[in-house]
Amino acid sequence: MRKSIYTYAILLAMPVIALMTSCEPRALTAEDVIVKPESVSEWTSDGKVYNINDFLDTFFTTEEGNFLSDTTQYRTRTKYGSLYLFSIDTIPSAGPGIYLRGRVATDDYGGNYYKSLVIQQITDWETGDAIDQQCLRISVDLGSASGMFHQGQEILIRCNGLSLGRYANQPQLCVPSNNNNIYASSAEQKVGWAPGRIPSAVFRNAVKLIGIADKSKLVYETLTLDELHTKYLKKYSDVVGVRKDDARLVKLTDVHFTGTCDNNGTEQALERYDPETNKGNPEVKDSYAYVFAPTTGNIGFPQSRYVANDGKTKKVLIGASEYARYAYYYIPSSKYVGSITGILGFYMDNGGYAPKESNWSITPCLLSDILPECQAETANPKWTPTEWKYGVAQPED
Repeated sequence: MRKSIYTYAILLAMPVIALMTSCEPRALTAEDVIVKPESVSEWTSDGKVYNINDFLDTFFTTEEGNFLSDTTQYRTRTKYGSLYLFSIDTIPSAGPGIYLRGRVATDDYGGNYYKSLVIQQITDWETGDAIDQQCLRISVDLGSASGMFHQGQEILIRCNGLSLGRYANQPQLCVPSNNNNIYASSAEQKVGWAPGRIPSAVFRNAVKLIGIADKSKLVYETLTLDELHTKYLKKYSDVVGVRKDDARLVKLTDVHFTGTCDNNGTEQALERYDPETNKGNPEVKDSYAYVFAPTTGNIGFPQSRYVANDGKTKKVLIGASEYARYAYYYIPSSKYVGSITGILGFYMDNGGYAPKESNWSITPCLLSDILPECQAETANPKWTPTEWKYGVAQPED
């Protein structure tokens, strides 16, 4: 009898086991997550792939945006004369597909691009011809974004239902966000609507990967400091025109750090760390510590250090976040000369950031983007990046 029960139980279990086996998810293949470049037209057949600058012209409907009303007020730092430095334009959720295509230019591993991406376009999607680079920032609530969207990865974004905004005059793909934090620093200037981060699930659902990541296909415009000033930095008073210059990929050549930073428009010498006086300690909110980015007390604003050309006739700021992996590394001395690659940016609001050359900065992704020639084993002289350490005097140059 017991043997019959066992046999009966096994017979009952077999269909269940078979059902469980048949319900196992199929392993993902490359075709499931990656669109082949030649298949993009199929994915976008319901609409149009916009060139980035055409996208800006089309969906920035008016200077103030289409989100402003009596009940949806922007933050008080918004206006500069008749211009809106913070704005939001909503993108239709229904109707034909609205697509952007570009290659991810940022890498958040270094900590400078937290929850943000920059994409670069160098091909006209209508003609297929090469074009001068067009770039756009994307604000997305996605930690470790580079784990999914590697530097050099081409992506296709369906923008329907998202927004296009300006944050401190920088155009970006976003969603509307309301800041009501009355305890924030200078809260009275920040409460209100501004471009916010796209929720991670929404962004992942809107994006397709095209092919595999290839950093070599990113294009950096190589410039001397004289060329950078002539072509871009001198345009600071063209508040509208600089919007399309924001987020360009540049490689600045033949520069060295000066040991100075910007202090509200005045060049300020940095303080070398002295363990006896504790001056130059980046952990005690010393803005002039001789490192890339001392603490701000978690206020979070980016910090900058000047680089110059030979003779110091031209300068520009190199930006870094206090959360960057190399924030507490000492900046190299002026004897180290080389190139810096990064993202060109122009920050402007009416809280003291009137148009001026010092509003421009270049923000690298990684420490290896800073004077790589001087970090190479064969460099002479060779720069060995050194991190600040409490109680240990700053080494001599």
